[in-house]
Amino acid sequence: MDKKHIAMFISSLNKGGSERVLVNLAGYFYRRGYAVTIVTQYRTENEYEIDGGIQRVYSEIPDSEIGKSRVINFIKRFRRLRNIWKKIKPDLILSFIGKNNMMAILTSRFLSIPVVISVRGEPKEEYYSKVLRWAAMVLFPMADGVVLQSRRSIDFFSRSVQKKAVILPNSIHPAFMREVYAGEREKKIVAVGRVDANKNHILIIKAFASLAERYPDYELVIYGEGELRSGLLEQVREMGLQDRVHLPGSISDVADAIYKASVFVLSSNSEGMPNTLMEAMALGIPSVATDCPCGGPAELIENGVNGLLTEVDNWRKMEENLQKIIGDKDFANKLSKNAAKIKEKLNPDLINAKWEEYFCRMMERKGRRRRRNDS
Repeated sequence: MDKKHIAMFISSLNKGGSERVLVNLAGYFYRRGYAVTIVTQYRTENEYEIDGGIQRVYSEIPDSEIGKSRVINFIKRFRRLRNIWKKIKPDLILSFIGKNNMMAILTSRFLSIPVVISVRGEPKEEYYSKVLRWAAMVLFPMADGVVLQSRRSIDFFSRSVQKKAVILPNSIHPAFMREVYAGEREKKIVAVGRVDANKNHILIIKAFASLAERYPDYELVIYGEGELRSGLLEQVREMGLQDRVHLPGSISDVADAIYKASVFVLSSNSEGMPNTLMEAMALGIPSVATDCPCGGPAELIENGVNGLLTEVDNWRKMEENLQKIIGDKDFANKLSKNAAKIKEKLNPDLINAKWEEYFCRMMERKGRRRRRNDS
């Protein structure tokens, strides 16, 4: 059998949940013997590394070609991306996130390449305007496959899209597939994620501030980089918590850093299927997460059994849930034991095989259509 070629399209490989999933998938398919090309618009400073055998192509037009007309710039970008597909001739295109999905569909029309688009977060956030929602309604039925993150997200789309949509979860990164820590846990509450408005880390800080006096040995550590980090550090200083609340920025060894933590917290206003929550649960860290659109945390957590769900932007409820875990070791141990069972459900070998099976089905279906048309 000829080596199949998969192209994966995303804006950049900047460190974030969607980018990490795409890089992990690219590595899996490359190790399985596929040719893999990652197409990004541009390169950023803080990026995930890719396996040496994976080709990287950039679709953004050079600065020298960017003019004042947005229409002309769009046409140039369209032609450049379409020419990439013509040149590399992939057997399948996988696109991640927002406008990229629309560009992948449009630029590959009539090239006989199956296109699978993936909505990674809350659809209402990815397609936030009337124009984008109209475009999604018109273009998404043209895709060969649509991958979503949660059952709740399906309701956003038209019936024609719903019929072809599948839910393919993320797999747990191998670094987090380890035994649950059996010793005395560090008196540390941790969070991991980009420090931006959607992640709403101030919610955790307010909840911790209310608990700080009752639990003087505990500290809060928020790992991640982002535009709000300096502002949060200033608020922490104003609260007098600079010795107890830390924002060290991005780190490369997240699993090691949080492995012994007492509590993991996800405070987002919206999420798809949050990798950081999955990974913390795999490590057996008792976890609290906001029950946010489009339902990813609620699909991972059975409230009170393997974690705790809390209302979005309700710091008092967050404080109450943190208190339940910190103040009751037996309850925390129960959550830990049950959370770690997620490793069975989201084992990387199992989940990656599902993606591969789905891709093979899409390629075979397109191949049958091509053969019928040629006969």
